[in-house]
Amino acid sequence: MPSTTHTTTSPASQRRRTLLLAAGATLAAPLTATAQASGEDIVIGGSIPLTGVFAFAGVGINAGIGDYVKMVNDAGGIKGRKLKYVPEDTGYKVDVSVAAYKKITSQNKVNLYYGDSTGFAKTINPELDRAGSTLMAGASFASELNDPAKYPNQFLVGPDYTEMFGILLKHIAKEKPGAKVAFVYSDSEFGRDPIDKSEAAAKALGLSVPVKIMTPAGSVDVSGEVIKLRRAAPDYTIFHGYILAPIPEFITQGKQQGMTSKWMGTFWTMDSSTVMKMGEAADGFMGVMPYRYYYDTEKAPMLEKIRALRPEYQSTAYVQGFLAAMLFTESAKRCLDAGKPLDGKNLKAALNSIKDFDTGGLIGVPITISGNSIPVGRVYRADMKAQKMVAASDWIKL
Repeated sequence: MPSTTHTTTSPASQRRRTLLLAAGATLAAPLTATAQASGEDIVIGGSIPLTGVFAFAGVGINAGIGDYVKMVNDAGGIKGRKLKYVPEDTGYKVDVSVAAYKKITSQNKVNLYYGDSTGFAKTINPELDRAGSTLMAGASFASELNDPAKYPNQFLVGPDYTEMFGILLKHIAKEKPGAKVAFVYSDSEFGRDPIDKSEAAAKALGLSVPVKIMTPAGSVDVSGEVIKLRRAAPDYTIFHGYILAPIPEFITQGKQQGMTSKWMGTFWTMDSSTVMKMGEAADGFMGVMPYRYYYDTEKAPMLEKIRALRPEYQSTAYVQGFLAAMLFTESAKRCLDAGKPLDGKNLKAALNSIKDFDTGGLIGVPITISGNSIPVGRVYRADMKAQKMVAASDWIKL
């Protein structure tokens, strides 16, 4: 997720934060009381955006981490040690997130940490390297973070944004060799991230990129851009760097002007509830998703556990938080099995020893984490009659 600027927080929203945190951590809270001495707990800290522009994701992430922690502790913990989840609301502001990190790490021996944004991941990285005690993942899929030399104590819970484009482009090249692909992206760090490398990747796959269109992140009037897009007559249009607007406007106006392009998005656009908000424009809308959706019917024992725990739909952000906690736990378990201290270097080495790992079906193929990302995904398509995202491809590994 992109970074954002600081704004002051009213006492009312501070109170709301406290209530949200209390509600979100309900599952994790009782565990700490029954845990052994605090020094023996394996602590997962979290800078979580429970309020602010990314609260829709933060609430799901928080619940996902809390639920996985509860499952592990209910089953006896890891080698007799309990997990303890300590979240703080950040309102999706980098300075608040840094303050949360400092507070949590000063009060707990933190081995694992979940960060809320690209901005926070980059800002806190020197501190992570200096302390050397913590492995961090988070909500960001920024390509820049996918560099083990620069970010040795961090990883992405899925493919980076360039790899997401790579998965979509591989699908396009198989479905329509030689296709024309347009890129439409926001004028933000988030939006620009995968564009240059993805244009080169498209050409390597025999695809052409006849037009690249950049718009302000929250643009409303896109009529001029739609005309440019129609002239380029792409077979596929990939949107990136937005959540929702202006994607429906592009699609609706494009269709009105006779465009026959297929329309695609990346992770933060692809939650079921987000796509369904597009209304008619979304029918047939496709995009990349590293995980199975909550309602997927293919065999996935871990999804069945989640559905038993939470009978109502859970977002893809929930699955992302849940899987982050699962990979944190697996890394800690491998360290303890090897008799190694839980520090950043050992935990990352343990994470990178994961080969052909079964996530319980959250990702539909076994995963291997050799670097800082999990370069796997699947193309899903919106079926507006069923009000669901349905698989449009097999699982694609890069």
